[in-house]
Amino acid sequence: MTRYKLTIAYDGTGFAGYQIQPAGRTVQGEIERCLAVMHKGGPVPVSASGRTDAGVHARGQVLHFDSSLAITPERWIKALNALLPADIRVLDAQEAESTFHARFSAVGKEYVYKLNTSRQGDVFQRNYASHFPYPLDAELLDAAIPHFLGTHDFTSFCSARSEVEDKVRTIHHLELLRDGADWTITIRGDGFLYNMVRIIVGTLLDVGQGKIEPGSISELLRARDRTKAGKTAPAHGLYLNRVFYEE
Repeated sequence: MTRYKLTIAYDGTGFAGYQIQPAGRTVQGEIERCLAVMHKGGPVPVSASGRTDAGVHARGQVLHFDSSLAITPERWIKALNALLPADIRVLDAQEAESTFHARFSAVGKEYVYKLNTSRQGDVFQRNYASHFPYPLDAELLDAAIPHFLGTHDFTSFCSARSEVEDKVRTIHHLELLRDGADWTITIRGDGFLYNMVRIIVGTLLDVGQGKIEPGSISELLRARDRTKAGKTAPAHGLYLNRVFYEE
């Protein structure tokens, strides 16, 4: 058996999320269906760096699986892309050490969130950027960024449904770029809690409108209370951009 590492991209619009569910089309379900075809019907479970919700996209999701097939990484890419639907693409395939795990070997992730602030919205971005037709103050947003950086307990910035006990995470990088009505928020850290990026974005939107003072971000972190932070931003603006490993 050989372990393989895949890097994939997908358009989350048509999926009920990454993880297999009793009902609904999922990214994992499509990948495992194609692997089963290649293995003559035998099940081939895959493990991912993490789950993404319905509507969330990925440019660099990482998976691993074990296979008895003697296929080169280049042929895995070609064969899987021939079987997969058009909204999933395999970008890279590599042989991996037997100890490699897509989730537990990861040392960090990078997410991107896209906003469109035009008054009417852009019909061609409706599935790929969250429409937010309100003015945002860039100076207020820039003032809020340093308060998120570093190691904090992010209880206030994760879903109340999160079952993870340790909610301490480290944010290494948070950047906002504006191009006319389009905003791109990039956030990089050692790991993220359920809905953490979307809640940080929702809180930044409140800051940008003057509803929350930039300096109060530190107070929100100390409060460890989900009700104190902003709303959860819509899923379709979010992209899992990269997953980092020691190599």
